[in-house]
Amino acid sequence: MVSLGPRAPIDASPEPIRILSVDDHPLLREGVGALIDNQKDMRLVAEASNGREAIKQFRSYRPDVTLMDVKMPEMDGMNALIAIRSEFPDARIIVLTAYAGDALCMRAMNAGARAYLLKDNARKDLLDTIRAVHAGKKLIHEEVAAELASHATDDALSEREIEVLSLVAGGNSNKLIADQLKIALDTVKGHVKSILSKLGANDRTHAVTVGLKRGIIEL
Repeated sequence: MVSLGPRAPIDASPEPIRILSVDDHPLLREGVGALIDNQKDMRLVAEASNGREAIKQFRSYRPDVTLMDVKMPEMDGMNALIAIRSEFPDARIIVLTAYAGDALCMRAMNAGARAYLLKDNARKDLLDTIRAVHAGKKLIHEEVAAELASHATDDALSEREIEVLSLVAGGNSNKLIADQLKIALDTVKGHVKSILSKLGANDRTHAVTVGLKRGIIEL
């Protein structure tokens, strides 16, 4: 039998999954790095501490998988995710966050995230999630998935209602909200009534609490 050239070693392993870790907490990045360092099929190629750095590092390193925190200074993870996906449509981004809100998860997945994982479960689930996303799958943490299911039939707040709820969370009265949005006081009252109904809230304070928990608004 004639040899046509050198054969690849039978145990040749594929290129490791190249990972970008984005989080404003150095300890979290160190923890992620420690997990990845022990894996033969993964390599941490870059880190970033905010959304602007994330975009820059993505352009430089073109990672296979990006781990993206949501709430960070200068530019948050959601805007960074949107910017990266706009420039690199095939980017595979895992949102790694402390927030289990269904509305926040829905926003992230609609923006192009491939997975939504809670930081509390990172030690147990992160590595498998990275491998799954690299293989083309989409994943949502079971706790968040349960929240999504429980609100699946709820009426969503309109953009104006979210705006009003954010102003309520800022401690503004109906009159101040009307002045800021340049709308009638009765219109604001109507929005507040609709918000309470859609969120199943007893009062304004309760509505703000629900809105924050679900990730509909931020402080």
